[in-house]
Amino acid sequence: MEIVTQQGHSASILGLAASGGMDANCIAAAFEAGINYFFFYDFTNEKFLAGLRSLLATKREQVLVATGSQERDLNWLRRDFDSVRQQLNIDVVDAFFVEYIYPSEDMQQVEAVLEQLQLWQQKGLVRYVGVTTHNRPIALELIKRGKCELLMHRYNMAHRKAEENVLPSAQAASIPVVAFTCTRWGTLLKGHPNWQEKPPTAADCYRYVLSHGAVRLALTAPQNLQQLQENLAVLPAPPLSPAEITRWQKYGDLIYGSGEDAFETQWV
Repeated sequence: MEIVTQQGHSASILGLAASGGMDANCIAAAFEAGINYFFFYDFTNEKFLAGLRSLLATKREQVLVATGSQERDLNWLRRDFDSVRQQLNIDVVDAFFVEYIYPSEDMQQVEAVLEQLQLWQQKGLVRYVGVTTHNRPIALELIKRGKCELLMHRYNMAHRKAEENVLPSAQAASIPVVAFTCTRWGTLLKGHPNWQEKPPTAADCYRYVLSHGAVRLALTAPQNLQQLQENLAVLPAPPLSPAEITRWQKYGDLIYGSGEDAFETQWV
């Protein structure tokens, strides 16, 4: 399946995700550079939302608005959904995700949320129904059961176990993968004592993620225009060569081995 704007243009390979300190000017600059996919988790990043609202006022059909909710109660879910439409002054949300599905939660509640999103989709209020999860077995089950059209999943040079089954399964099912934490919270950019070469740039991290055929786009969350410009280098860059992929996998193994807490290393 292809992700397209309301005008029918393909989603950019890089998507801009909201972050706490992001410069509001990043939204317009990203759009001018060719990014048309914009994602936010909640309403805490007012600068991002203000910039996106301004962009949507004149470019709505050229922009993919992606967001979601962690709510499992349908009343609170409706509140979140209505708030998105009201705050951005839009009728249709392009992609809406059931966020952070985790192993111990009630999957019947998740099913109910997905059914509600599908009802909104049938009414033309949502264009793509997605799920986000760090957990590979959950991702595989949702793919197998055809419960989502988009999968948002953690994937980077260090966290590569998704390559074993999640990514191939998504690709076989024609479910586009939106990759996040592509720089592993910035730790991939810092180097390692046992790595004698230069560490990867952010663009190298995105190029690695995008080198897998299952990954449709990578999310980036720069803090300012300078970081955005550095990250945009991925747009015209050629695909990584097999030798580059192997090199960055070796580097990723070093970084993964220095995980500081269970959240960084469990499930991936």
